Amino acid sequence: MDEKPVMLIVDDVEINRVVLAQFFQDEYTIIEAVNGQEALKVIESQSVSIVLVDLVMPVMDGFEVLSYIKHHDQYAQIPVIVMTARSDGSSEARAMEMGAADYIVKPYNPTIVRCRVKNVMARQENEWRKVEQVAKDQQLALMHGYIEKDSLTGIYNRETFYRKAAALMQANRGVSYNIVYLDISSFKAINDMFRIDTGNLVLKTAAVYFQVVAGDTGICGRIEADHFALCLPASQVDMDGIMEGLDRTIASLGISHNIVFHAGVYPVDNAFLPIDQMCGRAYMALSRIKDDYKARYAYYDQGMRDLMIEEQMIVRDMEFALVGRQFCIYLQPVYNIKTNEIVSVEALARWNHPHNGLISPSRFIPVFERSGFIGRLDRFIWEEACRFLQLQRERGGKVVPVSVNVSRLDFYNLGLLDFLQGLLKKYELEPWMLKLEVTESAYTDNPQQMIEMVGKLRASGFVVIMDDFGQGYSSLNLLKDLTVDALKIDMSLLQEVERSERAGVIMETVVAMAKKLDMDIIVEGVETKDQVEYLAGIGCETIQGYYFSRPLPEADFLVRMLREQAAE
Repeated sequence: MDEKPVMLIVDDVEINRVVLAQFFQDEYTIIEAVNGQEALKVIESQSVSIVLVDLVMPVMDGFEVLSYIKHHDQYAQIPVIVMTARSDGSSEARAMEMGAADYIVKPYNPTIVRCRVKNVMARQENEWRKVEQVAKDQQLALMHGYIEKDSLTGIYNRETFYRKAAALMQANRGVSYNIVYLDISSFKAINDMFRIDTGNLVLKTAAVYFQVVAGDTGICGRIEADHFALCLPASQVDMDGIMEGLDRTIASLGISHNIVFHAGVYPVDNAFLPIDQMCGRAYMALSRIKDDYKARYAYYDQGMRDLMIEEQMIVRDMEFALVGRQFCIYLQPVYNIKTNEIVSVEALARWNHPHNGLISPSRFIPVFERSGFIGRLDRFIWEEACRFLQLQRERGGKVVPVSVNVSRLDFYNLGLLDFLQGLLKKYELEPWMLKLEVTESAYTDNPQQMIEMVGKLRASGFVVIMDDFGQGYSSLNLLKDLTVDALKIDMSLLQEVERSERAGVIMETVVAMAKKLDMDIIVEGVETKDQVEYLAGIGCETIQGYYFSRPLPEADFLVRMLREQAAE
């Protein structure tokens, strides 16, 4: 039988250690320590899989234990969960920045504690897999003679840059450093328009320039593709000068295309952070201005730090939220303005967090999309929509179809159609009752796969709606290749109509085009009577927006629907 992993519980209060030990005694070999000094002796003498440490202790507190572990390479991979007597935000944020994997608050809720330890260990296993993959990559690099240098540009590769940057800052602790992260806007277009050799020439030329900028006091590396990073003394960072010099250097190649770099800068305020996290903060700053044609660089600031911490909390809580059914659907009706009746309803995800209240989708959906969790949330929302449809059937009367969002990542799931058909069978529904809304981004990511899947969905009886039409830049070209049942026009185009006659012409043309293509039109974001009258005048009949109703909890929507059906 395999040996159990070792859990080290560090707390000067015996009852706390006893309670935690009871939670995990079946899964772990438990070792206890009454203060930080005893904990370090244990860590130095044997293999420990995870540490639970109280932040407030005599002799040596939890912050000191955390700092020691994270600054010694042989122990740095051990996940540390800190424990606090109360959640004040500042202690937890400080611990997370120092490298804590998570935190738990006293008094202990056994379900939450076990869930968080499970999540931390799962993430740790993923990290070990990444480490194993890096080791394999390094072995392959060794075989080809590329131990430290990037094979194309000759500057440090990612792993070496991380290691050298950390060593540079540790060797010069009295010096303030900046991490500068750069990439090229639309680099793929350069490779598409010119030969690959031209793109490689740009990368090699940029690398030579970065070596000059780094000089003897800094270092530079190629992180991946067209992404570069520099570690420079703060006094040496003149971003206007660096960007101007880079532009001149690239312009000297004589390429007939405007090649533009953007940069993000992280002023290092915590030298003990892993270098990849420093680069991540610099990249976060870069991402803020990547689509800005005026700004060429941005600095990481407190606001971005708060967003990062919020994202960490969302990632930490999302699994427990799904298991605990903290997610729910809000329903927003879609009206036919000729008959003034509800013709369908859109199911929208909401997160009712036990501590933070109702969380807006704008805060958690982008995080879920980046992490890949969006697919699991989508399936939950689809099932909730089917459950609501079944409830309508059981109540008798007309069944109002429900539309749900299908994220771009869902199209990579080959079992998408089987899952949806399984839901219909489970809840005894017809395909027309569950409408599917897809966005243009799903098409641009993988057009052929989306075309094939949409064809299968429609052939199976599902109604497919193109959501946010008019928001992107290739919407008309998309309709040439992709057949859908309806277009949902983005609110941004409707808002432009009130400010621009040209936008009005475009709106009227889109409506006329949709009718010729035998597609329905739904306009979302309608808020005023003037907008309703305008849309009616150009032939739009189906409308969704606050003018009629904001998204409602399920119970409130049922009351509204029954009241309107009774009036009819």
